[in-house]
Amino acid sequence: MSSEEYTSWISWFCSLPGNEFFVEVDDVWIEDDFNLHGLAQQVPNYDYALDTILDRDSDIQVSDQQAQMIQHSAEILYGLIHARYIITARGLEQMYEKYTAGVFGRCPRVFCESQLMLPVGQTDIPGQTLVKLFCLRCQDLYYPKAIHSSCTDIDGAYFGTTFAHLFPHIFPECIPSPPKHTYVPRVFGFKVHKTSHQVLKAMKNKPQQ
Repeated sequence: MSSEEYTSWISWFCSLPGNEFFVEVDDVWIEDDFNLHGLAQQVPNYDYALDTILDRDSDIQVSDQQAQMIQHSAEILYGLIHARYIITARGLEQMYEKYTAGVFGRCPRVFCESQLMLPVGQTDIPGQTLVKLFCLRCQDLYYPKAIHSSCTDIDGAYFGTTFAHLFPHIFPECIPSPPKHTYVPRVFGFKVHKTSHQVLKAMKNKPQQ
């Protein structure tokens, strides 16, 4: 294959449908063992997975089943590497480009006025929860919208619990003003008191005489 046709594993992985939220991590950053400290204990077939990510040739012959296992491990390892990388200066810049381009979607809350959102994990441990979207305006979490349905199977740990909350500190110009309005429930034009449901429930449960 010519150099013009060559595509690295990282570029291939990030270009897969559903992986739009990912940025391409620099090879040099991955090759620094300090940046990967502790990941060998979290990912099976770690050495083979790392070789796969960095496109290192291996003379070891493996079966199709073993190749699939290594590929799966490579995807997990890249996700965990990605979570660390996007809180570096370079990683934040790359995520900023995706954020301003609207890749992560917009808040569905009416009074947030289509505020841009950021991917976030609810835990840093893989296999626990899927990625969610965090709105900088209402400070709440949302499931990825239908237009990003292919991204809904991404592990939240691949973005971690830190990135979305570090982001506005690095790019304060992205901090939106608080919502100007709050929805007020009304019945025949009158505000519904916040305790009305409790009163109705108590009346319903009151023993009849």
